Amino acid sequence: METVLNALHVLSAVFLVGPMAILPMTALRLLRAGEQAQVGTLAKSTAVFSWASLAAVVFGFGVMGMADPKYDLSITTPWILISLLVYLAALGLNLGMVVPAMKASARDSGRSEHGGRPGGYSQLAALSGSVSLLLVVVVILMVWKP
Repeated sequence: METVLNALHVLSAVFLVGPMAILPMTALRLLRAGEQAQVGTLAKSTAVFSWASLAAVVFGFGVMGMADPKYDLSITTPWILISLLVYLAALGLNLGMVVPAMKASARDSGRSEHGGRPGGYSQLAALSGSVSLLLVVVVILMVWKP
């Protein structure tokens, strides 16, 4: 059962957390192409994948609970706690700032920032890049287990 939970944890990380990070990057390309309507659709998809990514946390707790006692894993294990907090920060940033920025960019067709980029482009790029960096930290902690 531990192997199944571990597989589900990794699969949910790849197929749910991955799109949570990549879809906003795709929105940037669509903004540059003037496809604001599709950015609105990606905003909805990003929100769905962000909420669904909580499955990776649930499966991770399952793996932690079934781990061999010799590893002494718990929520207070430093690499687990830090990765959970960093993931929650990425989730909050995605749902609280990235998705609203995507929706605002989808509504602001035709407005332009300094440098000719679509309105909200720079903010969305910074926010989505920050989410991606936070998720990279989570992956490093999950692999390295310091």
